[in-house]
Amino acid sequence: VQLQASGGGLVQAGDSLKLSCTASGRTLDYFAWFRQSPGKEREFVAAWIGGGRNYATSLKGRFAISRDNSQTTGFLQMNTLNPEDTAIYFCALYNTGNIYRSQSYSDWGQGTQVTVSS
Repeated sequence: VQLQASGGGLVQAGDSLKLSCTASGRTLDYFAWFRQSPGKEREFVAAWIGGGRNYATSLKGRFAISRDNSQTTGFLQMNTLNPEDTAIYFCALYNTGNIYRSQSYSDWGQGTQVTVSS
């Protein structure tokens, strides 16, 4: 399965950004967003698990995961961005195990860079 993440860019602190994740050949029933900053481990952001939404505690309330009616495109709405949100954002397909762990995901997109300036 090929995933394509898009929508990243350079924004200012306080701005919003919406990322998209498209999957070729299948619906996005179980997928998640992770992010990785230089020198840091890949970090769980949000997951869509069969219609249920799960968020990293520190991001809940600012970020929102969703999926379109075609079920082939997922989104990550990010509000009130701050420089600490600067990272490469990845979407991934859930396989099995703990949804908060990157090892539980089997297919990854190439990532999209989000840079937030102060």
